[in-house]
Formats: sequence, C-alpha cells, structure tokens
Amino acid sequence: MNILLLGSGGREHALAWRLSQSTLLAGGGTLYAAPGNPGIAAYATCAALDATDHGAVLRFCAEHAVGLVVIGPEAPLCDGLADSLRGASVPVFGPGRAAAQLEGSKGFTKDMCATAQIPTAAYQRVASAHEGIAALERFACPVVVKADGLAAGKGVIIAETREEAEEAIRSIFDGAFGTAGAEAVIEEFMTGEEASFFALTDGRAIVAFASAQDHKRVGEGDTGPNTGGMGAYSPARVLTPTLEAETMARIIAPTVKALADAGTPYSGVLFAGLMLTEDGPKLIEFNARFGDPECQALLPRLQSDLLPALIAACDGELADFSLRWRDVASIAVVLAARGYPEAPQRGSEIGGLDRAAAVPDVLVFHAGTQTDADGHLRAAGGRVLTVCATGADLAAARHSAYAAIGAIEWPEGFYRRDIGWRALAGDSSPA
Repeated sequence: MNILLLGSGGREHALAWRLSQSTLLAGGGTLYAAPGNPGIAAYATCAALDATDHGAVLRFCAEHAVGLVVIGPEAPLCDGLADSLRGASVPVFGPGRAAAQLEGSKGFTKDMCATAQIPTAAYQRVASAHEGIAALERFACPVVVKADGLAAGKGVIIAETREEAEEAIRSIFDGAFGTAGAEAVIEEFMTGEEASFFALTDGRAIVAFASAQDHKRVGEGDTGPNTGGMGAYSPARVLTPTLEAETMARIIAPTVKALADAGTPYSGVLFAGLMLTEDGPKLIEFNARFGDPECQALLPRLQSDLLPALIAACDGELADFSLRWRDVASIAVVLAARGYPEAPQRGSEIGGLDRAAAVPDVLVFHAGTQTDADGHLRAAGGRVLTVCATGADLAAARHSAYAAIGAIEWPEGFYRRDIGWRALAGDSSPA
C-alpha cells in the first residue's frame, strides 16, 4: 500500500523513519511525505503539496493510489482535512474537525471536562480583555492565562502577579497570538509534576501508547518563555502504572465516550498533558496528534510495527490490538536557532550530522532544515534538529545524546544541557 505522511517537522521525520520499516511497505508500497524535509527525504518520496488545499491532497491521493494518510501537525486536523479525506473514502489517521477541537479550542476542552467530570483546573472562558481582567478576581496568583486557539505551544502565560496577568490578557486580545487569541481561558494554577500520556483510539476502543516528559521552557532549569518543546524523555517514571490506569479511567476513557456520545467520535492519537497533583492526575490540555519532541522520544522505544496500529485505529479494530515496547529509556534533545522562540535566525550552515548519527544508539531528526543550491544544509526554522538516543537507563541515553550533539557543527544553534534533570535528581551535566 502507499502511504502519505503530511508535515515537515521532527515529529514527521520520526514517523517517516518508523513507518518506512513497516512490513506492509515491503511489498513495493511507497511512503510519500508532503512537504517533508531533507531528513525525511531519506525515507520517503517528498512532494510539494499544500495541506491547506484539500482538493490538491485528494487529487494526490487518487493519482498515487494512497491507501492511508497520516496527518502529523495539528493545523490540518483543526482545519477539517480528515473530514475531507473520509468524505472521499480515503482512510486517514487523525480526528475530524469537531473532535480536533480538543486541541483547537481550550475553552471547548474545559467545557467538556466540566460536563464529563474530568479532573482539571478551575477556569473561566473570556471573550475580551475587559472580561478577562474582571475574571481575575476569582483566581489567586500565580494564575494561568491561555489563548483559546492554536498558538504553536506559545499561547500559555503563567502570571506570577495580578499585573503580569493583566498584561498577558491584554497581549492576547491585542493580537500577540493572532486569531488564536480571539478568546482566552483563565485557569487556576496547579502544582505538581507534569507528564504526557498518549493513547490510540478508534472512537470506541483505546490502547495505551506510552508516556513522556517534555521541557517547554527555553532555558535550563525550566526558565524563560514557553516554546514548542526543547526536549523530552520516555518513559515518564513519575507516571507509575497506577497513575496511568487512573489517567485512562478518569481522563482518556471519559473523553472518548463524551465525543462518541456527541456524535463526533475521536479517531487517532490522543495526547494528554497532565499535572500530577496531590489529588491525582489532572488534565492540563489535550493535543490531537503525536507531540513534538515527544514523538521523537517515543518511537525509538516502540518494538511493534507502527503502521498496523494506525490502520487498526482507522478501521475501528483496536479492541484486540496490543503494542510491544523495548525495555530502554529514550531522550530527545532539541537544537534550536539562536533567537528562538521570539525571532529565530535562519540561513546558518549546519555540519557534522553524519558524525553525530554514527554515535551508537543515536538518531538525528530534522525539523527546520533546508538544503541550498550547493547541497549545504541550513537552518530554516526555530526548532531545527532533534538528537535522540536510547540506553539501558536515562543517564546512559542522555550521555549518548549529548555526545552526538558535540559532533554537530552549528555555532548559531543552541540547546538545553539539562534535559531529564528532574528524573536524574537535578544532575544537569551532559556527561
């Protein structure tokens, strides 16, 4: 069968790497990627295809006998591309527009949690700066202020004081996050440790996927502004089997049921960002796709063939499905262009990737890269590379990842040297 993978980031490079190994492609099937990137091109045939042009995607699928579309990023999901594909009888991994509101609207998700009694922070939806500032009376500081829509992981502000909260609210409604800030959500600040939990669902059956911990802040020690993610590791040891079971029972399963009952069943991967509080796991937010960089940390641990699991989710056949995992730890460290997340510098040359990838148990995934006319690899985005490694434990995996980073020649890039620091008792050294 032929597969079309949509996206161009590190997540999609990891997916392309894993999907290309599937036995279902061994009989002559082709993996296409659109638009892809220089790293993805090693595993897939890249095509210049605009995912916002649903007609063009449908024509490509018809012309290339595509048997499954895998949508990587959130924007096409929230734009309803999966609905267009299903309407044309093209199998697709990813939820339709209505179900993707779990990521596309924080207010939608909070309202669903309230109705389905899913544990989450107290909140209030607001539609103007005036309404938002008035709503602050309900909340103690620190308080969380969120743009309602998609903001590439940057629309969340933790305000330590009332003045910071008011400034955050004004910035959202003044357009700091574009159309994502048409509405906002004010939330109670929760304390605890964060973790990410992933599950596959066909709209009824649910299969636990894996756990991870992300590092959202740009600076070491979890300082500075939020980003799309500066690194991750898997599994998240703080998310014990007992807590995973509680997450499935109190958060994942009620969500899948609520959407099915509403006539908008969720099919795809469901990514729950969790706060592990004294009262148990509480939902921070949902994402409607594999995370980035969590996906890069998860897939090297997966022993099972990924493609049959995605097909089972599309076909409603997950009820009797199971996944096998390697008994290893995995880490993903993001290399970003200087100036990220505010104003990343583009165009600088990157070298040494072959030496980095030669380090045992290391994979280098491309995100914001491009090849110039002379064949040189250059930075073309904020988050540019993800260096991943596996090991018998997290310390071993981290040692390999940072050894590989040391082989990369890119003075204009930067990375956090403390990925995994909480799990490793605050040891921030890469050694």
